[in-house]
This record gives sequence, C-alpha cells and structure tokens, in this order.
Amino acid sequence: MSSNPLEEGDALEVYPRRGISIVRGKGARLWSAEGREYIDCASGVGVANIGHSNLSVAEAVANQAKILLSCPGIFHNDRRGELMQKLVGIAPGGLKRVFLCNSGTESVEAAIKLARASTGRSGLVTAMRGFHGRTLGALSATFKYRDAFEPLLSGNKFVPLNNIEKLEAAVDDTTSAVILEVIQGEGGVRPAERGYLSAARRLCTERGALLVIDEVQTGFCRTGRFFACEHFGLRPDMMCLAKGIAGGVPMGAVLCADTVDAGIGVHGSTFGGNPLACAAASAAIDFMCREKLANRAEQLGGYFSQQFQKKQSNSVREVRQIGLMIGIELKQKATPLLQALLDDGIIALPAGPTVIRLLPPLTIEDQEIDRVISALQRVL
Repeated sequence: MSSNPLEEGDALEVYPRRGISIVRGKGARLWSAEGREYIDCASGVGVANIGHSNLSVAEAVANQAKILLSCPGIFHNDRRGELMQKLVGIAPGGLKRVFLCNSGTESVEAAIKLARASTGRSGLVTAMRGFHGRTLGALSATFKYRDAFEPLLSGNKFVPLNNIEKLEAAVDDTTSAVILEVIQGEGGVRPAERGYLSAARRLCTERGALLVIDEVQTGFCRTGRFFACEHFGLRPDMMCLAKGIAGGVPMGAVLCADTVDAGIGVHGSTFGGNPLACAAASAAIDFMCREKLANRAEQLGGYFSQQFQKKQSNSVREVRQIGLMIGIELKQKATPLLQALLDDGIIALPAGPTVIRLLPPLTIEDQEIDRVISALQRVL
C-alpha cells in the first residue's frame, strides 16, 4: 500500500497500469501530476469525443447540480424528457423509445433482457472477436475474457464476422437476438461488410429474432456519422449506446423500435437517467450538432490516412480506419510500441496483441494529428 494518493495504493488492481497519474485535461490534451503534456488518442477508451473538460458540458453539469441531481424513473423529469427527444431525433428511423442507464455494459444487459422478454427465447448470436461488456450477461455475448467465469448464460453462439453462411446457420427459433458491432473496437477495429449486416437484418426479421447493434464505441460521431450503422442504412431493433454520449459523465442508453415489447417491472435502474447525466448528455449532443463533429471526424480521419500513408513503415501490415476510429495492424506485438508512444507524449490503446488503436477526441487539431503521425513514424 502506498501513502501517495496519486498511486491509488488502496485500489483493487484489475487494470494494467501505465505508470503515470493524469490530473488535468483540455481538448485533446492531458497533463500528468508531474506537469508533462500528452496528446490523448485514447479519449478514456472512446469517451471524450467532444474533448476533455468541454465547457458546454461543464456549465450544464454545474447548473443542473444546483437544481436536482437524482430523480427515480417512477417520476417524469424535464431533463430526462429533453434528452430522450434528442436521442430519438438523431437516431436511425424506427428507434422511438429510450431506456437510460449508466454504461455500455448496462445497455447491453438491458438489451439482452428486453430481447428475452420480447421474443420468449433465450439464445444469442454474436460475432467472434466482438466485445460487449464484462458483467455476466454482457460477457456471455463477448468472445474474449469469458473462460474464467463459466458457466455463463447458455444458448449463445459465436460466428465469424462477415461470414453470412455461418450466421444463417446459427440464427434459429431459439435465438432471441443477434448482437453485433458495426465496427469491432476491442476486436481490432474490424468493420462489418454491408452484405453481412443486410443478411443479419433479413434473418432476424424472417426468424423472429431481434437485431441489436452495439454502438457503444462507434456512436456519437466517431466514424463520421452520428452512428456507424448510418453508413449502411441499417435499421436495428435496438441500439446500445454509452461512452461518448455525455461528454465524460457516466451514462448509457438503449434505443428501441416497436418490435421491442417491454412491460412494467421488466427492467430498471436507480441512477439511470438521473437529471445530472441527462443535462450533460443533452449539452454534449448539442455541441456535436453545433460543431458538426461527424463531418469533422470524417475529414480528419481522411487527413490522418493521407498523411500517415506518405511514410508508412514496413512494420505495418494494414491500416483500418473509418472517421477517427483507427486501427494499425502490425507485424509485431503492439505493447512495446504503445510504451514508446507514451514516452513520446502520445497515449494510444491496443486492440488485440498486434493492433494500435487510436480514438482521439473529435476536437483534435490538425497540428496535433501531425504530431501523432510523427511519433508513430518514429516509433515504427
């Protein structure tokens, strides 16, 4: 145990620590306790889409904190209602109802329960390499991290991403839902193909299952659209949201179509939809719309791709990029290079053993992207 609170000596150690203490952030930059500056290409694992310490969100949180912090779901609330209207307004067509919770994992848990309640079935079909959360229900739908926690929910099937034949064989009359990421984040920034997603939609409709699209990491302008499924004109029965929804304040949501049949008591959340988080999310969405962050992500993603490929290293196997969601597949292990980037003032993430993942704030400036590219080229 350490006497230095910056070292979090009392923490239950479940994270692989990077050895620095972050104490301040602004825009795309973070500062350590020692005053060293970093360009953040992790964004709290895809949370800080609108940048760190966004003033619009900070002011909304400060104002709401003086009015009302908590309001259970048995009462209506103005902030909650305002946010729900905004979510339905920006969502793909057909998603008309909202359940609010506190995280991406919680949104997936809710979707699993709602799928079971709506269909009377219990099976799930999800993709290999997919990631949907670490609690027991969401972990049952997740390809990795599960072995030590078996037995999980039964009746789950994993199929290769983009293999329509295997997907068609897996979806049957026991399937309550097919749960997919349009772009697998933890799985290496791997995009689904249009034909595969169309097949998933068709099979769910034909066989009485629900299509659940996990947009926890891809949502809120990250890929150059408000939601990644918009690239494909996809209309899911449920869409799971979190991470970038509230500018850093913990929040999750499930958006539902009329095919989802919920009833009183089917699910609930003590803190879900609290007025403070709703005020933050409402301000964050307004900022995204006002600053046209989806367009910005698309343009800056193209700029990164163009500049990085000018001097691409031979150690790079492939670059997978859509908007400002970037995966650099290497011919070697990524961990030593992530440490080298950190030493060079760049915070990045892994996505599997050989992939460097970049999820910078969508407010990042051109010159900051140039600095990231220069550091990558030096390290590679």
